[in-house]
Amino acid sequence: MKTSDLGGDEMGMEPIEVDDGDFIVNHGHIRGWRWGWDSTKRFGGVVLSLLVEKIGAYCAAMLLEGKVALVTGGGRGVGRAVAMAMAAQGARVVVNDLGCGLDGSGEDESVADEVVEQLRSTGAEAVASHDDVATGLGAKAAVQTAIDAFGDLDILVYSAGISRDKTLLKLDEASWDQVMGVGLKGAFLTMQAAARAMISFGHGGRMVVMSGLSGYLGNFGQGNQAAALAGVHGLMRTAAIEWQKHKITVNAVAPLAKTRMTEALPLLQGFENLTVEHVVPAVLALTSDLCGDRSGTVLAATGARIYSFRFVESAGKFKDEAAGVFTPEEVDEHWPSIVKI
Repeated sequence: MKTSDLGGDEMGMEPIEVDDGDFIVNHGHIRGWRWGWDSTKRFGGVVLSLLVEKIGAYCAAMLLEGKVALVTGGGRGVGRAVAMAMAAQGARVVVNDLGCGLDGSGEDESVADEVVEQLRSTGAEAVASHDDVATGLGAKAAVQTAIDAFGDLDILVYSAGISRDKTLLKLDEASWDQVMGVGLKGAFLTMQAAARAMISFGHGGRMVVMSGLSGYLGNFGQGNQAAALAGVHGLMRTAAIEWQKHKITVNAVAPLAKTRMTEALPLLQGFENLTVEHVVPAVLALTSDLCGDRSGTVLAATGARIYSFRFVESAGKFKDEAAGVFTPEEVDEHWPSIVKI
């Protein structure tokens, strides 16, 4: 047994002896083939929207044959749908879920276990992880579970999250810290641990982090959630830049779908097609070879529509340097030109 160095430089990492907190990696493991159920039975009705030409065969082909995927938050909602679809596409899946309540309280191992049991009943290869990925040890342990069970790690989908909605004037420090801890800190820790493992194997990898439109647009009563998701965007973009040399693609998916975290939002009332299954094609496209070298992109999935969401820069207003710097009054005067896209 050898380990991938989780504590050292990410460049040129050589296997070293086992140390506390490091991943035990069996480099002699041969990726296996697994049997999977016909995905057309479960996801054949998914609308593919803008990606339909690229993944029109996703119900017929095994996009992830033999790949090892870690899905955090895989016991419920979008994470569960992704874990099920990945297994249907040939992946060996680690379903990570602490099984906590919507507000982050409590633990229930059966949440992940039931998904794993369902996957295994179809012939898929799956194991559960009950680790708290909002901690460094938990994030490493979740990745280690994939390596122990399947000898590799090809894909990370970070879908863990909790909700503690309060308006900013009523938002307490604990609610801020807990949402940021799972939504942003946990994403960083798990991405870092997964990247170190992928780099040690030398074959690159795919990562998708779940973002959200509130991270770009804001949303009433969700200041903590919006801040965490905005941070995830910056984290994703930075990881895409830094890990390109390691052949790791990093992208985000911003779902607008009814889950236990969102079903009470007034914004979603009256819409019946905002299902988690509509999110799956975007994730599969970004975690399979269809993705190519695409990295640093946010795909939003809203019902039958999949589209790109990104920041844009206005043309702005220039001032002759000889005339000096802008005055506050000139900023006000030229406001329409400054902000016009």
